[in-house]
Amino acid sequence: MAQDIKTYVEELARAAKEASRPLGFASDEARQAAVRAMAQALREHEDNILAANAEDMEAARQAGTSEGLLDRLLLTPARIEGMAAGLDKLADLPDPVGRVLEHRTIDQGLDLTRVSVPLGLVAMVYEARPNVTADAAGICIRTGNACILRGGSLAQRSCVAIAHALADAVEASGFPRAAVSIIETTDRAATGVLMSLRGVVDVLIPRGGAGLIQRCVRESLVPVIETGTGNCHIYVHESADFDKARAIVMNAKTQRVGVCNACESLLVDQAVAPAFLPGMFRELTDAGVLVHGDETVCAICRELGLEEGSAFVPATEEDWGREYLAMEISAKCVSGLDEAIAHINRFGTMHSEAIVAEDEQACERFLREVDASSVYANASTRFTDGGEFGLGAEIGISTQKLHARGPFAAEALTTYKYVIRGCGQVRP
Repeated sequence: MAQDIKTYVEELARAAKEASRPLGFASDEARQAAVRAMAQALREHEDNILAANAEDMEAARQAGTSEGLLDRLLLTPARIEGMAAGLDKLADLPDPVGRVLEHRTIDQGLDLTRVSVPLGLVAMVYEARPNVTADAAGICIRTGNACILRGGSLAQRSCVAIAHALADAVEASGFPRAAVSIIETTDRAATGVLMSLRGVVDVLIPRGGAGLIQRCVRESLVPVIETGTGNCHIYVHESADFDKARAIVMNAKTQRVGVCNACESLLVDQAVAPAFLPGMFRELTDAGVLVHGDETVCAICRELGLEEGSAFVPATEEDWGREYLAMEISAKCVSGLDEAIAHINRFGTMHSEAIVAEDEQACERFLREVDASSVYANASTRFTDGGEFGLGAEIGISTQKLHARGPFAAEALTTYKYVIRGCGQVRP
């Protein structure tokens, strides 16, 4: 690259910042049309995007990338159509900009209104998930924000191909092309420059593994909306319906292992462990899931004749907090609801937690006392998703408690301002 990294990223960001201004006061209809054009662009450029993704997949396999990450990286015609459909749904949502959040008359007869407004320039730093390129860009345009995207090196070709198609659509819709910008170098220094641009970039959103997220939290001079890793638990209470519980665990663990809302840890009441776990472990191990178990769990596995080392292994203390993103699960027997809640609040990542129970009081206490952005009773954690929650395409799952929490999409990319109308009032 002819320019040095610092100059390159700064110029890209400043152009994107300028592009945010006309977006900020554009009509709802204009922003809707742009997002629909972006959805259509994904469909029209499918072959080019798939070809770029095939190169990324081959390079990732050559590098020995895990199956979980390969699954996140993979694009198929169905997944591209899912990305496009998510943008279409996003376009159909009510306008997130200009909402009246509060309206009242204050002292001296002043008319005060609090209204939602765009953030400005949103930076998104993410790893091997090319679909995030479309989700982030679409949500930003829908909310009147420009975006600057920094995809991971594993997905670089895919992300660039998607971003270029989307930028074409935005430009054809009458907005500056720079409203959808992507950093086209894999040099890690580019992320550091992006994080330093306070006053140009309005907010930074990291989406990926714990290392990426913690780097952004520690080093960024730009305000950060933190997305989190997902050490998600399913707790089987002594009152649980066993068939229901097994179906929920299998869906949460095996439907798609490389996602942050997959189940990584199973807790079971000791009172029902001998009756419930044999059938559960047969299903898990038949599906190829390796169980990391406590002493009781390992004893049950041995009684079933399961092979230690290939079907189950003794759990270590590190296993209780681990996000596997693979066909592995930790399993622990607990004395009851108190221990289950305490364990989850200690080792969970405040992402998604579930209880399976027929006891309504136990469910309600779990939902009340477990500290997570999404809590479930008798349902799989796999539903923690912007699309499933009716939010359209999402920009991430926030596990923090400020500004946004849980799946966040359009409304979370707005802030507000106070608009005060008077007729000559002065403060006495």
